[in-house]
Amino acid sequence: MKMFLISDNVDTYTGMRLAGVEGVIIHSKDHLEEQLKAAVADKSIGIILITEKLEKEFPDIINDVKLHRRLPLIVEIPDRHGTGRNPNFITDYVSQAIGLKL
Repeated sequence: MKMFLISDNVDTYTGMRLAGVEGVIIHSKDHLEEQLKAAVADKSIGIILITEKLEKEFPDIINDVKLHRRLPLIVEIPDRHGTGRNPNFITDYVSQAIGLKL
């Protein structure tokens, strides 16, 4: 299985292409829906990498795929500007999941 990138900027796309990952640059909500549908339909794609900015802008489209499909796995990645998550993201996530402060 291969990875596929859905990005909102050229820099992330170029970096992933250098690593051998194919992908597309998204310019609109309709374009995202079209490309995500095509990627999900391609049985050779096991992981879809999507930039955090797109995930924040269009969570309804992406969460629909996450909730209703086992494959491909969708992974949000930071773009060239870095992550939008706070530095204690993992600790906070675990604390919320188990109900204990770490």
